[in-house]
Parts: sequence; structure tokens; C-alpha cells
Amino acid sequence: MSWNFPYDSPTAITALLKEEDLAMSRRFGQNFLISNPSRNRIVDLLDVQAGSEVWEVGPGIGAITSVLLERGVNLTAFELDHGFCRILRTRAFGDEPAFTLIEGDALKTLFTALREKGTPERLCGNLPYNVGSILIARLLEGESRPERMVFTVQKEVAGRICAEEGSKEWSSFSLLAQADYDVEIGFDIPPGSFYPPPKVHSQVVVFQRRSESRIPKTDRSAFHLLVRELFSQRRKTLRNNLLRSKVGARIGREGVEELLLRSGIDPSRRPETLLWEDILSLSAHLSSIPATRSGGTSQGR
Repeated sequence: MSWNFPYDSPTAITALLKEEDLAMSRRFGQNFLISNPSRNRIVDLLDVQAGSEVWEVGPGIGAITSVLLERGVNLTAFELDHGFCRILRTRAFGDEPAFTLIEGDALKTLFTALREKGTPERLCGNLPYNVGSILIARLLEGESRPERMVFTVQKEVAGRICAEEGSKEWSSFSLLAQADYDVEIGFDIPPGSFYPPPKVHSQVVVFQRRSESRIPKTDRSAFHLLVRELFSQRRKTLRNNLLRSKVGARIGREGVEELLLRSGIDPSRRPETLLWEDILSLSAHLSSIPATRSGGTSQGR
């Protein structure tokens, strides 16, 4: 690889951006990872082999991209910033036959590529804080599930992804993440490892696809509906949350009462007290309750 850029040097990064007449955009959440040990640890956690099919979201100017290509993977990168794309295409990796660049918003281009090209073995990204959780949630709700994913996200987001049932951070995001993946915190990345330093701490989260999903295929639609609705108002009871949700609109007041009764769950419980066995029971029973002809009520009147 001919590109040998000093990614650990803020001075070199600043000079490169100046040469290209670029400025870092807060709108895109751009912070460059200048810690070489952190970059290598991320790729180590991704567990790639030469020839592995890897997709990277938000490569920026290629700090992790370069490490991946050095390890011989076939890499497809998704980048929104036009200036960064120009650097990646014309200065950095344009001569790399194993490198493909897809320009545009990954919230659109990534999912188009998944439909058209299929699912890669590995997926990674140093995700902008403003869209990271949205992108991960859309991936988890979809049908394409890479075997292993490694993302750098805001510490609070990582905490919700990896939360244990019954904990304060237990949420719809925890359920969504852990339905098809075993998740764990890889390591912390302090603000000083980035240029410019963000105002938040970051963590690397590892997703390893489970050999079998927690959710039966017949219950997936109900599970996703419940996950989106159950934690909408954490201080309210399950019964009130469900009555005022799309679940209530679908099956009506009597359906909600029947759902809780069949599932053996106290209607006065709070969402954060639900365990996996409760979620699975609710999903299974919701799948078997027909929608009301009138569409039910979303206000519980």
C-alpha cells in the first residue's frame, strides 16, 4: 500500500485538510481517532482474516481503513463527506484493488448495499454520535446480520446496548441488540485519543452473532413492535404504556388485558423490570392475538 499517512498526528491531519481546502464538520460528528493502539485493537476485535469481506461505515480519512487493508481484507467503505471521499479515492486508496468506496449517507447507502450485495462477514465503524444509535438500530431490525460487528460509540449508548436485564440502563435498545447478538464492551477510548477531543467518552462495542436468535421467526414482528413501544414512557406501568401505544391501537383495551393475562405479567410493573422470559412471552402471545376490526384505541379510553 503506497499511502503511509501519520494518522496519529493532529498536525498532519490539519495540514491535509488545509491542502484539500476542507474543514471538520460538527454536523457530521467528525473526530479523528489518532490513537494507533486503539485503531489496532478495534481491528483485532473485528477478528479479520486475509480475504475477509469487511464493510466500514464512516472511514473519514482512512485511519482504520489503512489497518484493515494492511491485513488483506476486501473492504467496502461508506462515507458521506465529499471531501473525505476525494482523499480516500484519489490520494489514499485509489490504487488498492481490494478497496471500494460508496459515497453518500450510510443511513441510505448501507441498506441499499445490503439488499443488492448481501451481508458481509464483518461490519465496523467509528460512528458519529448524532446518528450512531439510529444506524445500529436499523441494522438490528433488518434481516441482514453480519457475523461480527465492532462499533465505536458514545459511552452512554454502549451502556444501553450492553445493559443487563433489570439494570437502570436496560432499555429497548438492549433488547434489540441482544436478540440476535452477544454483546460486550471491548474497551474505553478517552476523548484525548481523538482529534479534536469530543466532549464525551467513547467505548468500543463488539457484536457477535448468536448461533440461534432469542426470537422465533414467527414472533419477530410482534417483538419489534413491543420493543419500540414498551419503553416509550419508563415511569408508566406496562398496562398504561401498552394501551397508549401501537400495540393498544392494534388489539384494543381487551386485547391488552388478554395479552398481559396470558403472559402472566402484572399490569402494574414498569418496563425496566421485564426480563427476557417476559419479553418472549409477550411476543409469543401478541403474535396470536388478532387485531381488532375497529383498530382498538391508542388512548385506553
